[in-house]
Formats: sequence, structure tokens, C-alpha cells
Amino acid sequence: MTNFYEEINHNRWRSGFVIGFFIIFILTVGYFLSYFFNSQYFLPIAIIYAFGSSFAGYYFGDKIVLAINKAIPTTRKDYFDFYTVTENLAMVAQIPVPKIYVIETDAMNAFATGRNPEHAVVCATTGLLAKLNRTELEGVIGHELSHIKNHDILLMTLVSVLIGTLSILINLTSQQMFWGGNRDNRDRNNDSGIFAIVGLILIIFAPIIAQLIQLAISRRREYFADASSVSLTHQPSGLISALKKIDSDTTPFKEASTATASLYIANPFKGNKLASMFSTHPPIADRIKALETMM
Repeated sequence: MTNFYEEINHNRWRSGFVIGFFIIFILTVGYFLSYFFNSQYFLPIAIIYAFGSSFAGYYFGDKIVLAINKAIPTTRKDYFDFYTVTENLAMVAQIPVPKIYVIETDAMNAFATGRNPEHAVVCATTGLLAKLNRTELEGVIGHELSHIKNHDILLMTLVSVLIGTLSILINLTSQQMFWGGNRDNRDRNNDSGIFAIVGLILIIFAPIIAQLIQLAISRRREYFADASSVSLTHQPSGLISALKKIDSDTTPFKEASTATASLYIANPFKGNKLASMFSTHPPIADRIKALETMM
């Protein structure tokens, strides 16, 4: 059984792996294009893009994630239980109180993001806050604070930025392949060929990248956060009840993004096979069984 300190070290190693892999992948694509088209421009652009995205992912990943999910800051006055539960459990966990955000949707979910406990955010949907009682909310917030204390959030945030960046590249190349702009045929054909190659590379390697991401973010992470939540609240029944409600909720989560799906306490794309390719969540039924052994 991995202990607390080993889990933190593993997460730091995996975060470095994600950054390194992303940089190497983008540079490889840039080098290939420079060689294939005998151009000196692609590799420098790839270098700037790779290191710029990694820098942004590390220092501004939380802001990017919050913007993608349309999260907004809230106050103690607006959501008293959410605010005070987070304050109390942060004190028990001996970490700084994270910033509090909400997503205005009836769907039930929550996540934590940031690069370390000193720069962390906990976000919950308004649907979750409306449908859970205080004990259930404690279980969910304890789970998210455990991700913060265990330093899961940096790894999860970096992965979200990585997937988001790849999605943007795929979308751009797809658009350029079919809508080359109003230039003459020679320029348009040349650009279409370039984007077609980039798009093909990304499409071919996307499933491989997804698999590597799943290997980097072990599903054991969720079991560990569940167990850590119980150690904070001393009430496994609260998290069990919350997970059952989340699992049975059928409200579409339109605000969620595939790029940030791994951050949430539960997969926000129930029944979506394409989105589940990037899912790093174990089945909720299995998580509940594990929690029931702690009662």
C-alpha cells in the first residue's frame, strides 16, 4: 500500500513525465515537418509552442481550467456550507484554505486544481451544492482536499492543459484542411498538405497519448483520495451517499470539457464512449465497495 509521502513523490515524478512527454512530442512533430518540407521555420515554432504551453500549464493551469469550465468565484455569504466545510476540513488536513469557485449547472460534480496547496482551488457545481446535505458535502470536499494535499492537482491540471492543447491542434488542423482560406490555389494546397500531415499525426497518436495519460494518472489516485477523505471526516457514509447521488444523477453536464474530465470526482461524460477514452476514473460502484469496508 502506497503511503502518503510515496504518493506525493510519485505525483511529482508523473508531473515531470507529462511535461517531458508533451515537449518531446511537439518537438518531434516540428522536426518532422521541418525535414519533410525542408523549412527552417517549423522547429523553432514547435520549440516556442512546447515550452510556452508547458510554462502556461504549470503557472496558469488553474486559471485555464477554471475558464474552460466557466467557473466563477463565490463567497461565504453565497454558499455558507460549501465555504465553511472547506475551511474546517482544510484546517484538519493542515493545508491552506483553497479558493472557492462554483459552476452554475444542475449537474452534480466537483474538482480541485492548482499547482500546489498554496495555489489551490476547489470548485463545485451548484447542482451538487443544492442536492447534497452537509455530511455528504464534507465527503466530497474531503476528497478534493485530499487531491490537494497529495499533490495530485498539479499532475491533473497539467494533463488537462495537455489534452486541451492537443484538442486545439486537432481542431485547427481539421479546419485548415477543409477551409484553407482565400489564398491562391498553390498556397492553399501547400498549407492544406502541411495541416493534413499534422492532423494525421495527431489523429494516429491521440489514442496512444490517451493511453499514456491513463498510465500516468493511476486510477488508484481516486481510491487514495476517497480513503484520505474518510480519514479527514471520519464518516465514510457521507462520501458513499454523495457518490450514489452523483452516480444516479442524469443531468447533462454541458459546461464540462473533455480536457478537464480527469479533474472531476466522477466522470462528467456518462455514457459518452469518445470522452471515456480519456477517463481516468474507476467505476463508482467499485469505489463505494472500497469505502464500505471502512465502515
